Amino acid sequence: MKPLIDFIEHQQVERTLIFPHLKCTREQALILQRMAQRFITGQEELQVGELLQDIFGIENYAYVNHLHSVKMLMELGWVTQHAFTPLKVSEMTLLELLGSAVALSHPMLKLLEEGTLEMVLPEIKPYGDHLEYLQDQFFRIELYQKMSVIRHNVHEHALGIDRILSKLKVLESRIGERIAQTPQEVMLDRFFKQKKLDEKEQIIFLALLKEEYSAADANLREMNALIDLISIDEYERIKNRSLLEDGARLINEEIIDYEEMLNPFGGISRSFYIVDEVLQKIMHPQKKKKVRKLKLDMLIKDQDIFELIEPSTSLDDVVLNPSTRQTLDTMMRQLDREVVSRLHEWGIKDKKKGLDARIIFYGHPGTGKTMTAYSLAKSLKRQVLSFDCSKILSMYVGESEKNVRKIFDTYRELTQKSKTEPILFLDEADQFLGARSSGINSSADQMHNQMQNIFLEQIEKFDGVLIATTNLLENIDTAFSRRFNYKIEFKKPNKAQRRKLWELMLPKNAAFEEGFSIEELSSYALTGGQINLIVKNTVYAVAVRKEALFGMQDFIEEIDKEKQGSFDREKSMGFLT
Repeated sequence: MKPLIDFIEHQQVERTLIFPHLKCTREQALILQRMAQRFITGQEELQVGELLQDIFGIENYAYVNHLHSVKMLMELGWVTQHAFTPLKVSEMTLLELLGSAVALSHPMLKLLEEGTLEMVLPEIKPYGDHLEYLQDQFFRIELYQKMSVIRHNVHEHALGIDRILSKLKVLESRIGERIAQTPQEVMLDRFFKQKKLDEKEQIIFLALLKEEYSAADANLREMNALIDLISIDEYERIKNRSLLEDGARLINEEIIDYEEMLNPFGGISRSFYIVDEVLQKIMHPQKKKKVRKLKLDMLIKDQDIFELIEPSTSLDDVVLNPSTRQTLDTMMRQLDREVVSRLHEWGIKDKKKGLDARIIFYGHPGTGKTMTAYSLAKSLKRQVLSFDCSKILSMYVGESEKNVRKIFDTYRELTQKSKTEPILFLDEADQFLGARSSGINSSADQMHNQMQNIFLEQIEKFDGVLIATTNLLENIDTAFSRRFNYKIEFKKPNKAQRRKLWELMLPKNAAFEEGFSIEELSSYALTGGQINLIVKNTVYAVAVRKEALFGMQDFIEEIDKEKQGSFDREKSMGFLT
């Protein structure tokens, strides 16, 4: 504690051990000295007015003329304001400061204790392994994080950033010298040179790598947090966004990738991560065997249960009833990473689990349930493993129960091998979800109940995102209903939506007779699937004519056929914009 004793007892404050580090005037140092003297007697928090009166006296209100010195000490980072809602120092008036409570900052206390704020580093020597190198690089990222925090802190001043920048320069110089002395190549340093990553790209990569090693669900993965890390002002933030947007080198060369989610405010947030193959190469450089993530499309060929769907449309492409859209948007906000992280903190969700949801889409055929499921997967940046539940009953009697387990076992096997989390989509799941028989009248009833019990058990254990579709929610067994945390009804489109669907689905660059009216077509109460089917059948009928002209009567005839049930067996996956 020699620097502290020297500072509080010395009669000439400008000759104390720490004065050269303060970068302030003698008057400002006197204020710090009096605060330090009060601090060791237990007075951590002091009123500015009383402090100045004690030092400079009250005659003719002379102490008021020294308010600017306290404000400068706050800007330098040696003094902090104690308030429930602190004001930004640069915007605070001197008179507002007069009634404020202040205290010595953490850097000031550290200076009083140690006599310096400089880093004490061991002698420079070669890196023993890549972990020593990573340790220095992660410390570098911590310094960048501290500078980012200071830029957002109302108390801090540029001097705080200057001190960290000084440490950063020493550390970066040290890393370079140690690399130069290391006889063997350090994997990550070689990787940076091979990929020709510039300094900012390296910082982004290192920040994401630090998150991988810490195994934390921290904010450093978020786009804005990464941009703040490498930006000194608003202009640089705007400029540096290009490093994390589509087309950026880190993304184009498949070094990093991102997940995209709707945030609670209706916007889209991106959370970045290092691509698995690159990550394995960096974290396990000694492994001779190349670690590859098996692709789902390769694995899917070895099984006959699922169809792999690569979604091509997002939720913005689907025309939905307003109430359905509102419910779906609410669900998407609840699936946002920030919301999930908050639930982890509150102990509501297990931190070991990723995104999980069990969802039922119910409503009339043709209202867009299947297409919405695919579009939701696109918005979540997930693939889809789709299973047609109508197949399960076509299996041999006695095998259905085994096949229910096989659905979930195969899903888990595929996700483990591919290191991905596709959405499990169970289409037409009515026979799984319907009410179980209370009285067992036949072996078929026994089989059906047993199959449902196994399905219920598998739903209970399921980790991930599962979507099931059904036509009638009221027929669902209550035990199943409780296992699904989202139930979204798909209503028939209203007239305005039907008009939009007709406009979107009618053939482009085709000739229509005079008086053709979309308004009249939209007056027919049809679902999107029905409109899609009617348009297709009409197009084929008109295409074979010598004069390919579309008339109102052509569509009305197909509408009448559809309403009479001629095409009840036809199915449509949904409707798009």
